[in-house]
Amino acid sequence: MRKFWLLFAQATTIGLALLFVINTLKPGLLPGAEQTGVITLQESPAKSADAQPSTTGFSAASKKVMPAVVNIFTTKEVKRMPRPFMDDPRFRFFFGDEFEDTPRRGSNLGSGVIVSPEGYILTNHHVVEAADQIEVALADGRKAKATVVGSDPETDLAVIKINLPGGIPIITFGQSDQARVGDIVLAIGNPFDVGQTVTMGIISALKRSHLGLHTFENFIQTDAAINPGNSGGALVDTNGNLLGINSAIYSPNGGSLGIGFAIPVSTAKKVMEQIIQHGSVTRGWIGVAAQDLTPELAESFKLGETKGVLISEVMRGGPADKAGVKPGDILVSVDDKLLIDSNTMLEAISSISPSKISKLTLLRNEKEVVVQVKVGKRPKPRVQE
Repeated sequence: MRKFWLLFAQATTIGLALLFVINTLKPGLLPGAEQTGVITLQESPAKSADAQPSTTGFSAASKKVMPAVVNIFTTKEVKRMPRPFMDDPRFRFFFGDEFEDTPRRGSNLGSGVIVSPEGYILTNHHVVEAADQIEVALADGRKAKATVVGSDPETDLAVIKINLPGGIPIITFGQSDQARVGDIVLAIGNPFDVGQTVTMGIISALKRSHLGLHTFENFIQTDAAINPGNSGGALVDTNGNLLGINSAIYSPNGGSLGIGFAIPVSTAKKVMEQIIQHGSVTRGWIGVAAQDLTPELAESFKLGETKGVLISEVMRGGPADKAGVKPGDILVSVDDKLLIDSNTMLEAISSISPSKISKLTLLRNEKEVVVQVKVGKRPKPRVQE
C-alpha cells in the first residue's frame, strides 16, 4: 500500500511538472487557453436569413448627403477666330470649314450642393463662370435650368438657383471651425462625369493659405480623392454634415494625388448669405500691399518678434494714404486684433464694413504709431481676358 501511494505521488508530481512546463513554454497547446499574437481574429457569428443589413461604415452619412449634391452642366459659346485666305478656294479645299468664324458650343462639368428649400445651390465660381446656360441634375433623376444669383471670384464661390416642384433635399451645415486634423471626411461629387461618387479620407491640414489659387484662402486640405468634376461638391463629416466646398487639387496631370482643397463652410456661409441678399460680396479695403515678416526682415527692423506685416506699398489717395500710413511701416493690429501674417491682415480688413472708422496700430522707426482710417470698399477684381 505504501509503495502504491509512493508511485501515485511521483506520477502526480511529474504530471504537475509537465503542466507547468507546457503552460510556460507552449500555453497554446492547453485546451481552452487564450491564443495570443497579431493574427488572432474574432469572427462575427453567421447571419441568419432574416438578419438586417449592417449599418456600419459611412453608408448612413452618404445616404443623408447624396440627394443634396447635384451635377452641374454648363454650356457657353466659343467663337472661333477667323483665319486668312478663307475666300481662297484652294485654302478651303485643303482645310475645309475648320477655320470658319462660326460660333460653337463648349461645355463644362462640376458639382454643387443644395443649401435651402428655395432652390439655392452653392458651387464654385469657376464652374459657372461665363456660362450661357446651366443645367442641374439631381440624384433622383430630375433636371432643371439654373440661373446665377451671384459669384465671388476672390473665394471661388458662386450661388445658383433652381425652381422645382415637389420639394428638394437640402444639406445640413456642419461646424468647420471644430474640425481637427485626422478627422475622417467624405467627398461627394461627379468626377469625370462617371456619376455621383463618394470617396473617403481624412483632414490632412487646416487653414492652408499662400497657395496662389484665390485672393482669400483658408482651405481644408484632405486626401479624400477629388478629381475634375468634383469642383463645387461637398466635403462632409461622418455624420453627413457639410464641412467644405471642394475647390481645387494639387496635381500635375489633373488626377487626384491625395492633396485636395475645400473652402470651409464658415467662409462659404458668409459669402453665400451676402450673395443671396445683395447679389455680390462687399469687403473692406484700405489700399495697401503687404508682405509677411520673415526673421531676417524682423532683424533688419530691430524687432524682437515676427508678428505683424510689412507695408510694402501704399496706394496714393487711398484710405491708408489719407490716414498717414507709409511704406516701411509694420502693421501690428487692426482694431486691436493682432496680425500674424498678410493673410490674417487681409481677412481682418475685408471683414470691416466700408465707411467704418478703424484703428491701425503701427511700428515706425521702432516707435508705436496709432492712426484712424476710414475703410473703403474693396474694388472688384479685374476680369482676365
